[in-house]
Amino acid sequence: MSRFVALLRGVNVGGNRKIAMADLRDFFAELGYRDAQTVLQSGNVVFAAAGTAGALEKQLEAEARARLGLATDFHVRSAVEWRAVVAANPFARAAKDDPAHLVVHALRSAPGAAQVRALRDAIAGRETVEVRGRHAYIVYPDGIGTSRLTAAVLDARLDARGTGRNWNTVLKLRALLDV
Repeated sequence: MSRFVALLRGVNVGGNRKIAMADLRDFFAELGYRDAQTVLQSGNVVFAAAGTAGALEKQLEAEARARLGLATDFHVRSAVEWRAVVAANPFARAAKDDPAHLVVHALRSAPGAAQVRALRDAIAGRETVEVRGRHAYIVYPDGIGTSRLTAAVLDARLDARGTGRNWNTVLKLRALLDV
């Protein structure tokens, strides 16, 4: 069995898709995954399982819909992939000085250069974006809540659905993988 991170899109935020983290851990155990640990209330799970990240995404999405009535995207990364996400961070200063405003947006697929240009062209504020494979790193110097660079804009411009986590959460997940 290998260790993985699962990021659920849009759970327990904005009144949508509610699930208790204890229920989420139980769900992972019922599927035969081991050592499921959640981080915060926003759908972050570290667990052990056999299989590939892509196969696990499909299984988790189908089973969550069938067993929990929860229709959401799961973005699964192996421990090796997650460590590479941390290592590839192009914004070392933001990670150190303002980690709550540095977000890693995990994407279903890697966008092309044209999509990245379209995203940069859509930025109306002081946000800065760099894309590395299936991950967009975004600095929100004026805050995330008031930014016009929303998940919907990211999805549309990058032509890939995703979910974001701030740098503090990214590091907490890595720490659980390293235990």
